Amino acid sequence: MNNKLKKLNKIFNPKSVAIIGANSKPKTVGWGLVKNLLDGKSKRKIFAVNPYAKNVLGLKCFSSIKDIEEMVDLAIIAVPAKIVFNVVQECCRAKVGGIIVVSAGFSEIGGNGIILEKKIQNIVREAKIPLIGPNCLGIINTGNSLNATFAPETPNSGNISFISQSGALIDSIIDESLTENYGFSDLISYGNEADVSLVDFLEWEEKNERTKVIALYLEGLKNGKDVLKILKRISNKKPILAIKAGKTKSGEKTVSSHTGSLAGNYQVYQALFKQAGVIEVDTVQDLFAMAKALSWQPRCKNGIGIITNGGGCGVLLADYCESLGIKMPKLNKKTIKKLETSNIMHIAQAERNPLDIIGDALSNRYSLSIESLLEQPNINGLIIVQTLQIMTETEKNAKIIIEAKNKFKGKPIITAFLGGRITKKGIELLENNKIPNYKDLKTAALAMKALLK
Repeated sequence: MNNKLKKLNKIFNPKSVAIIGANSKPKTVGWGLVKNLLDGKSKRKIFAVNPYAKNVLGLKCFSSIKDIEEMVDLAIIAVPAKIVFNVVQECCRAKVGGIIVVSAGFSEIGGNGIILEKKIQNIVREAKIPLIGPNCLGIINTGNSLNATFAPETPNSGNISFISQSGALIDSIIDESLTENYGFSDLISYGNEADVSLVDFLEWEEKNERTKVIALYLEGLKNGKDVLKILKRISNKKPILAIKAGKTKSGEKTVSSHTGSLAGNYQVYQALFKQAGVIEVDTVQDLFAMAKALSWQPRCKNGIGIITNGGGCGVLLADYCESLGIKMPKLNKKTIKKLETSNIMHIAQAERNPLDIIGDALSNRYSLSIESLLEQPNINGLIIVQTLQIMTETEKNAKIIIEAKNKFKGKPIITAFLGGRITKKGIELLENNKIPNYKDLKTAALAMKALLK
């Protein structure tokens, strides 16, 4: 681990944290920071700093960080912008390990905000203390139960790292992830990027053994060549997904007032992503639908089978897959013979991919079809669709798919169990066994596209 990453370790794995601007008033930033840190299942020491309070959530309050006699690994600053510089100065004198400034009112507002941010940047760099922000939500490391943010929830542990210039977006993603079952290794809101940069965070995640997939929300880049270099290097080991905000003239103007970044020409970003091997997505929903698939399933070569008990769904999926460049190999003679010689298939439908097993399909027809297609060498993964009929055996179908996943470990399986209340238990079975289910056929195709090497 290089010297810079060692310093970041004080932020991501602190043994002691001070919240400067701690507050006892519910639903405030200072209150949320303290609450989240106290909720973590860790023995780290938490210090509250507020000259106008005696205690916050049971913690004794210090007037200043200089009054804390123990070493502080991480200082989180949540005070008005006009006094942030003085507080950062005190943190540098106290030789804290790292700083997060959640306060806003810096380069994103222009004018004096830019000058103030530059002063803060100069002092931390002189002291060689890493600083995240300003104008950010903070960071979450689920590996050690660290929630150094004022987000309303803490996400489940997993292997997706989400690095975002937008903090508010992270709040909503956390909430959604709790119902969609995916989890995170880290969530990082880096705001204005005054000191610690996107490149630094990418290097951190490159070394992070708990991170399997990296998802990015970008508005602008400050050092495009360095970012390209690190993205290229990482994408050979870990898949990277990115959504770029500020593609239009209106979006560019909004970006400059949000994080003080220059959005730049969108075509340049498209070229950068392509050159770096980054998977670009258009929506936040697609970003995490694809991240979920990459988190749970193996990657594979192109060549996908589709099984459906609804012919219309097969037609739609074929369209979506072809438009995305997903190949659907023809069924070979061995596969067709196995299907046709059974007494449970409709012969007329047993020669095509997508394979329509008809609406009256019971679990035995799903079982035969799944095994037959996965045994075919040039079918490297499956999308399995279930529409709901009166005879559909949702839970049995889910159990069969789980068995197939365990038998054909190198071939990804994505499902689209369509429906609501009746399909719920089947979907829960699938997702509890790390088989991603999508309620939209195009999203299922996009998720499979992300898995192709």
